[in-house]
Amino acid sequence: MTAAGAVPGRADRFVVCVDLGTGGPKVGLVSLTGAVAWSEHAAVTTRFGPGGGATQDAAEWWRLVGEAVQRAMASGVVRAERVVALSVTGQWASTVPVDAAGVPVGPCLLWMDTRGAPHSREVIGGPLAGFDPRAALQWIRRSGGAPSVDGADPIGHILHLERDQPDVARAARWYLEPVDYLTMRFTGRAAASHASMTGAWLTDNRRLDRLAYDPVLVGLAGVDGTKLPPLRLTGSIIGTVRAEVADELGLPAGVQVVTATPDLHSAACGAGAVDHYEAHLAVSTSAWIGAPVPFKRTDVRHQIASVPGLPGGGYLIANNHETGGLCLEWLRDRVLAGPLAADRRASFDELTALAAPVAAGAGDILFTPWLNGERSPVDDRAARGGFHNLSLATTQADLVRAVLEGVALNNRWLHDAVESFARRRLEPLRMIGGGAQSDLWCQIHADVMDRVVERVAEPRYANLRGAALFAAMALGEVRASEVRGLVHVDRVFAPDPLSRSTYDRLYREFPRLYRAHKGLFGRLNRPSTAAAAPG
Repeated sequence: MTAAGAVPGRADRFVVCVDLGTGGPKVGLVSLTGAVAWSEHAAVTTRFGPGGGATQDAAEWWRLVGEAVQRAMASGVVRAERVVALSVTGQWASTVPVDAAGVPVGPCLLWMDTRGAPHSREVIGGPLAGFDPRAALQWIRRSGGAPSVDGADPIGHILHLERDQPDVARAARWYLEPVDYLTMRFTGRAAASHASMTGAWLTDNRRLDRLAYDPVLVGLAGVDGTKLPPLRLTGSIIGTVRAEVADELGLPAGVQVVTATPDLHSAACGAGAVDHYEAHLAVSTSAWIGAPVPFKRTDVRHQIASVPGLPGGGYLIANNHETGGLCLEWLRDRVLAGPLAADRRASFDELTALAAPVAAGAGDILFTPWLNGERSPVDDRAARGGFHNLSLATTQADLVRAVLEGVALNNRWLHDAVESFARRRLEPLRMIGGGAQSDLWCQIHADVMDRVVERVAEPRYANLRGAALFAAMALGEVRASEVRGLVHVDRVFAPDPLSRSTYDRLYREFPRLYRAHKGLFGRLNRPSTAAAAPG
């Protein structure tokens, strides 16, 4: 609390934070020092369609975010005059077509929408692992990555809209990332940054101070550069919340809006891992391992790159598992539930409690968590998950334990590649995301990966906290050197040497399973024969 008339300190001033995940937006009121005072989550529906379509209603996001902000301000938890900034983070490599006012003229094409694949193959396809080596080299040299030949990124999305949905394309003034779309709705200004446009691979990332799209890459992509949002420095102020929006939502005048960030960047901040080689492990719907590094590098084989990073220059290691914590949800809702199951679904705490007494190794059952394909350390969208080495003695508890361990084994596979990329051991790992709420899952990760795991306090709020700390740095209220000390660790998990031989033995089999089944995946899951995604 502050004395009457005194200027509130950092802990008493707040940021409206929006974390737009694929499952829906979280909205929070978070102090400039990272304390979450209020939060709420709303679910949204993904619509799957023919030809690889995967969309959401961006107008619904805006409605849900606005309603949540209204409830936050009406709650009285934070006085309106204490709100000084707004920060948006969330999913990336998705595309929202909007008009000049920022209003959507079509649905958002999500990061999993592959309808642009035929056009992407025309742009970059070729004989080397599906790529034209000359075009790929141009992209990697400049940006650090390249458009995907499966069309599941902004280049594929834009080409699909321009060539297959001409009515939407004609109405579109801008093609925006979801996080940049929300900042435009708040400010009225179209703006992006090297960080938010990472998934488009259209900026020359050798020079992060060059606020322009690379003309060579734009030409190779075959997209209309005039529809790409103007670039601003990562961590700069875009403007203030529009007066009419502030009035409607109960915000004070002059709330400053910072450049939006991908969830990778807010996760690094929310984990307190913003200095070089400070690593974090996220286990949420998907999973990844990130760390700031001082270099631009690309590992094409393992689909790992260092992308434009946090304010002040530098880069962040980027990679991704398609499914992480989602595997446990899948097991609960699609395997253990059903017409013969009890009406009430088990909670995740109940599931992990069921698995806790099972010995390490789950009776030598291996679960491969590639339920929606894989990106890193292998790029194979045809890959699929499975249970291996089941027997008549296998129980539900064994299956749950195998899923928890399979996700951890997959993260070890990725971590080995990330450490090779960084050329050093990365330890401790700051663990965040919904999966980190489980003591058991944290310990399994420490044991499987043979690394000390530090669980961040309130790990499911890491991205909201990170968005606030990102804004605090942009406003000059917090120095990067302070961030690690502002993020608290509630428990440290050290590897148990008694489980080492068991997990090492299972891990040796894990990549072998992928190699043994790669041909089968390709034969059964070609686009022409693959089953439609669930609605």
